[in-house]
Amino acid sequence: MKIKEVNTYLVRPRWCFVEIVTDEGLCGWGEAVIEGKASTVKACVEEMTEYLIDVDPMRIEDIWNTLYRAGFYRGGPVIMSAISGIDQALWDIKGKYYNAPVYELMGGRCRDKMKVYSWIGGDRPSDVAAAALERKNAGFSAIKMNATEELQYIDSYDKIDAVLERVASIREATGKYFGIAIDFHGRVHKPMAKILAKKLEEFDPMFIEEPVLCENMEDFHDIATSCNIPIATGERLFSRWDFKRLLHAGGIDIIQPDLSHAGGITEVKKIASMAEAYDVALAPHCPLGPIALAACIQVDATCHNAVIQEQSIGIHYNVGKSVLDYITNKDDFVFTDGYVKLPKKTGLGVDINKELVMEENKTPHHWKNPVWRHKDGSIAEW
Repeated sequence: MKIKEVNTYLVRPRWCFVEIVTDEGLCGWGEAVIEGKASTVKACVEEMTEYLIDVDPMRIEDIWNTLYRAGFYRGGPVIMSAISGIDQALWDIKGKYYNAPVYELMGGRCRDKMKVYSWIGGDRPSDVAAAALERKNAGFSAIKMNATEELQYIDSYDKIDAVLERVASIREATGKYFGIAIDFHGRVHKPMAKILAKKLEEFDPMFIEEPVLCENMEDFHDIATSCNIPIATGERLFSRWDFKRLLHAGGIDIIQPDLSHAGGITEVKKIASMAEAYDVALAPHCPLGPIALAACIQVDATCHNAVIQEQSIGIHYNVGKSVLDYITNKDDFVFTDGYVKLPKKTGLGVDINKELVMEENKTPHHWKNPVWRHKDGSIAEW
């Protein structure tokens, strides 16, 4: 069996799908995207195509190393996201060839279902208590929300108090044991992050996410010593070598590699095993589409340290199209009592509506994240 075609498609709301077709009729699907740079990643996949045509798609490890190591410059968001989408598609093909879900080819499942959480609020969250209660009534046992709006290195305490009021309202509405994850989104710098993390302790959050950017990973230890809340990060890291530095630096309790950014299934499985050796949990990042979500669940199924899975159904970014719009087997992704069942279909477990994908690709999206500024005119972290 040889790879015959590699096709890319830009689809709303902000995703890029990769389709790999073989000469035996099998095809696999992946998601290769950096949100806001989807066209750039698409071009990178197209540049990598010459390394794939007429190659045996079953040799996933060799293909991964060719795409990563054969280039003098390696790593980073664009290259690794391109590799991620290709890798997912190759595993999809392999699972279909062997008539098994991908997790069966990686040692088999170590759980029967995967806990998931739901997003509430938007970039500037409001009415979060009502939204959290709605998710609880829908069966979810945990949510995640953005914590703050813009924050300067040193800022006023009214912004801190506003965060505390929102989280307090969720805790009051949902009860003591409902999971609340609070995403700092890299918007907070170390001086304010230590203050906010300490003050959030009283609400017993499930975790705080990206209290500072991984560019400043040496700060995680200081923040961890200032509060008793699990710290999660990793969506902006792209390889096991990035995570090696993070794990060595310490202070992190949960890693969040993204299956569409951090090298795909092949790489994230290795990253998860590294984290397990440090007694660190896994909660893959996935504010993306159905293929990325399916890839995450395949890895979750095989990792003892996987604790909870992000998914983007209902997230504020999904305008025009949502996760399940692009698949025909929607019933396989039903959330019951805060869990999703493991995929039963072969490969990644998604049946893609290719007709819709091709139609969307006729008018490619051009999604960009907003540009925020502080009152003084300087750029703020979004």
